[in-house]
Amino acid sequence: MIDIGKVLPAARAALEELVRIPSVSAEPTEDVRRSAELTAALFRGVGEPEVEILDDVPGGRPAVLVRYPAPPGRPTVLLYAHHDVQPAGEIAQWSSAPFEPIERDGRLYGRGTADDKSGIAAHLAAVLAFEGDPPVGVTVLVEGEEEISSPTLGALLTRHRDRLAADLIVLADSENLERGTPAFTTSLRGTAACVVELRTLATGVHSGGFGGPAPDALSTLCRLLATLHDEHGDVAVAGLETGPVPDYDYPVSRYRAEAGVLDGVELQGTGDVAERLWAKPAVSVLAIDAPPVATASNTLIPVARAKIGLRVAPGDDAIQAATALAEHLSTHTPWGARVSVTVSEIAQPHHVDTTHPAYAAARRAYRKAYSTDVTEIGSGGSIPFVAEFAAAFPAAAILITSAGADTDSNPHGIDESVDLAEFGRACHAEALLLAELGRDRLRRDDRGSR
Repeated sequence: MIDIGKVLPAARAALEELVRIPSVSAEPTEDVRRSAELTAALFRGVGEPEVEILDDVPGGRPAVLVRYPAPPGRPTVLLYAHHDVQPAGEIAQWSSAPFEPIERDGRLYGRGTADDKSGIAAHLAAVLAFEGDPPVGVTVLVEGEEEISSPTLGALLTRHRDRLAADLIVLADSENLERGTPAFTTSLRGTAACVVELRTLATGVHSGGFGGPAPDALSTLCRLLATLHDEHGDVAVAGLETGPVPDYDYPVSRYRAEAGVLDGVELQGTGDVAERLWAKPAVSVLAIDAPPVATASNTLIPVARAKIGLRVAPGDDAIQAATALAEHLSTHTPWGARVSVTVSEIAQPHHVDTTHPAYAAARRAYRKAYSTDVTEIGSGGSIPFVAEFAAAFPAAAILITSAGADTDSNPHGIDESVDLAEFGRACHAEALLLAELGRDRLRRDDRGSR
């Protein structure tokens, strides 16, 4: 019998202690190392694990590796989270200090409460539930650079492959779409962003003396950007794929409210919301370099640039998708303008195999903790490290779930928070998952090269 209530106070205290450290990986200070050291210390106090701070990959931020070796014949579970966070942004806009956790109306507020220090605390709660002696092998990897797109994670996974090998990898960095209902994220879109630059004139010239025959770069750029979608709002870039759609009913009214779509504004594209958001590619114009209105003169603009973000559907390849986007921009540039396209970001999409036997155990555990069945959802965003783990450990099952984050958590934004009841259910579910896997006795060699 798992008494999760007994360990939740310690897990919450650990979460609050972690939130107090401003471990912003984009600004590599001693705070990132302090966060890693605290994470290591929290697990050293639970049983007798092997604990090490990993900082042996050139250019990488410190990560934490914790290992509870598997009892004979039992599987090993790798629990992932990250201890780095986004900058707080405009502190004056927060309702309370971003790095001082505070509870309001059943939610704990502070930077990192949801993304992803709740993941660390949930993993801690799971081993605390067994007093540091879990029924299966448990490896905990807490990364320190996820918020800067995990640039050295691949190298770290390669270097420590033997110590990280597992039957099931639990990535606690997603969200539940509804409080009280557990969700497994089974598909993720990838990213292929680029910067396109157009040149039409050698220099800026007077719009009265030369306007008309001479194309200005900004108008030319606008016409090019308009070719990225068809008349329905679907992406018009040839060669992009559509992925499988999770079986989830996403009401249009709910989506409009959550996205803040203004009354009277139509949604782009065709198909239901889940298909458009999770299974289809999406193109967005993220930025344009242009003179500000306040200082503009009557001058034809000779050069203009835009940053374009492409969300790549599960099952597609981000590199091929980036090539398709670049070819579209090059071949649809009007009036013979000189065009250059520079790819700036690549992250592969991913689709999870949910037929692995570990998923049956996971569904049982989460159903018991939440008293309702699991839903399978997609993510319109990208989590680059998922593809890294899949490439490094192709035989392992991957479970992407929430450690308490929900649609009100506002990760990366002002007043980030985690629902404490949801956090408690996530801790309970993870402990139950370890118990279920211990009973199943699934081993890597049971399925050969799966």
